[in-house]
Amino acid sequence: MMLNRLTSLFRVPCTNLITNVLRTAAIPASRLQFPAVAGLPPASSLLSRLNSSLVSSQQSGAALEDVNKQVQSGTEGRLFAVVQLCGKQFKITSGDVIIVEGYWPPTNGDQIRLDKVLLAGGKDFSLVGRPLVPQGLVEVRATIIEKSLSHTKTHFRKKRRKQYMRINFFRTQQTMIRINSIEVSSEGLNNQSQVGASDVERFY
Repeated sequence: MMLNRLTSLFRVPCTNLITNVLRTAAIPASRLQFPAVAGLPPASSLLSRLNSSLVSSQQSGAALEDVNKQVQSGTEGRLFAVVQLCGKQFKITSGDVIIVEGYWPPTNGDQIRLDKVLLAGGKDFSLVGRPLVPQGLVEVRATIIEKSLSHTKTHFRKKRRKQYMRINFFRTQQTMIRINSIEVSSEGLNNQSQVGASDVERFY
């Protein structure tokens, strides 16, 4: 009766709402009778969606346990991550050197932590952010190793039949960053709790 009222009240596909109600009320699927409401799929498709969502939640729980075991035992392999830095995305692993173009405040020797992690993974698993991985789950530490100028670039302009031709040369600022380590926190995997800030600066 409660499900009939809910579906007639919203008049929209509400599979997630029905799933939550079933989980809290523990109603067996054989006793469900869905009314024919305009805009809702048939009862058979709703039941199949509910069963698939329950199965997927069980599978995700088992996968999370496997990832926790790998992280705690140190058998996750070489970790990689996709980070956003100065408006660009970089796929990195430990030991990589990346170049950021344009003005950027850090100076040589600064130890930094890259907080905008979009994706991280190892040999058998991947952690995908929506859009970012939760704070404290993946920690990427890096060092500024060099600040210099790029090679000389040419900017040439010409208008035909107008006796107009200009040529300019310019160099852009560059910052070279070495990725020191990528670590996945097993505590963050267990409870998704945020890790407190340390003395390392954060740059976005």
